[in-house]
Amino acid sequence: MLREEGGPDVLRYEDVPDPVPGPGEVLVELRAAALNRIDIWVRRGLPSVPKPRILGADGAGVVVGTGERVVIDQTLDHAAGIVLGEHRDGTYAELIAVPRSALHAIPDGISFEAAAAFPLAFETAYRMLVSKARLQPGEWVLIWGAGSGVASAALAITKALGGNAIVTSSSEQKLARALECGADEALNHHTDDVPARVRARTGDGADIVCDHVGEATWARSLASARKGARIVVCGATSGSNPPAALHRIWWRELTIFGSSMGTPEDFAGAYDLIVSGRAAPVIDSVFPLAQAARAHELLEEGHQFGKVILEIPG
Repeated sequence: MLREEGGPDVLRYEDVPDPVPGPGEVLVELRAAALNRIDIWVRRGLPSVPKPRILGADGAGVVVGTGERVVIDQTLDHAAGIVLGEHRDGTYAELIAVPRSALHAIPDGISFEAAAAFPLAFETAYRMLVSKARLQPGEWVLIWGAGSGVASAALAITKALGGNAIVTSSSEQKLARALECGADEALNHHTDDVPARVRARTGDGADIVCDHVGEATWARSLASARKGARIVVCGATSGSNPPAALHRIWWRELTIFGSSMGTPEDFAGAYDLIVSGRAAPVIDSVFPLAQAARAHELLEEGHQFGKVILEIPG
């Protein structure tokens, strides 16, 4: 429970009244929840939300009364942008009331942890790569920051759809893990000349660049893109106002896409890749719900590769 803004220590593990379903809603007994960057921003007050608030956008569990195994589409109202954990209580809980329309069946072969791990990250990455950049088989995709949830999802989607992936990290351990997950090239963005290495591998540069970092990577994103490439931006964790370098954009005839979360169609596309087995989320670690503060610390430290999960007792 979040009752005040601040560091991970402000999160409280406590009893609260059971939620009451509204019209068209059902109760879900949650078995797993996944952490996302939005949880950290909300906890810090960026944005500030009414409190008390239960954090958590992603979750999976069973429908009370029917036993159906389900995963939740965290954006309850795509048109209004209503997201669990930000605009209403989220998934760091044993019970949640959500619209029946937000639930999707989990096949028996997929664990609750894996189901909870994919929605927001894969929906975001799917929108970037497919709905916006129109990834085609054989194209080269540059993905910054291989360890993040969105980046690991982008790698999985790129490979599932027949693309080639170049990933970056400052951690040799993460680069090795990315290669195990199917990356075609893994570059250290602190020590390697990323644009030169990308051009050497691809011939003229990446067809698509996925950038969620911002100021620290923007100039190199532009320099790594081939003529006519698409650059997709879904965040700016290192700063949102890098030099625009407009000369590179017009000279290389680049297309810049902004991308934020996704639509029901993006969720459906990501869901299909997961349930068909063509792609799978990477889980870094699993914590008990009572240790949500420690899970937040791990995510903020940035040492994870893939998703951090909260296990919720049944």
